[in-house]
Amino acid sequence: MDIAKYNFKARNKYSAVLSKLISVYYKLKYSKVKFGKNIRYFSFPLFMFSKNSEIVFGNRVIFNSNTKDNFVGLYKRSSIYVAGNARLIIGDYTGFSGVSLYCTREIIFGKYINCGGNVSIWDTDFHPIDYLDRRIHNTDKINSKPIFIDDDVFIGANSIILKGVKIGKRSIVAAGSVVTKDIPEGEIWGGNPAKFIKMIKSA
Repeated sequence: MDIAKYNFKARNKYSAVLSKLISVYYKLKYSKVKFGKNIRYFSFPLFMFSKNSEIVFGNRVIFNSNTKDNFVGLYKRSSIYVAGNARLIIGDYTGFSGVSLYCTREIIFGKYINCGGNVSIWDTDFHPIDYLDRRIHNTDKINSKPIFIDDDVFIGANSIILKGVKIGKRSIVAAGSVVTKDIPEGEIWGGNPAKFIKMIKSA
């Protein structure tokens, strides 16, 4: 028997059972959470949702949270936080590895999106800009803006996508980038802050 093939089959079987358990649990706990078909979790993710939030996971979404399933060097399990009245939509065939999604307003993913290891996507500044507001943690002064990531986008490992960003179809974000502004369709961007590198010829 090929040990590598055996282990792969065992992990997939475990993932299928785990996926069903997680879906049932969150459906019972949060009435507005919708799960598509054949979602896969490799190890346990960390989810914290508000009862008033709208959350949709599409078909065949994958969450890797274990270094055995992604050797890129994951720092942590995949984690998702969705605040009250916020909206998180994840399209079909989207994959994450050790991702951090923090949604206080709106984050929308299209289909066939690949996020490399340890990608962070945050639609908020977390804290106010003014230091006096930070002292008293005035949440009314925290800036938040929706994020939209279109179909077939690839986001390289350890990148950060910040509030208000829109990424067009088929575009690529180079590993380790910090994206602070919109990326048009069919382009490669990279750096901190991320800047245009070149067009994708096949786009």
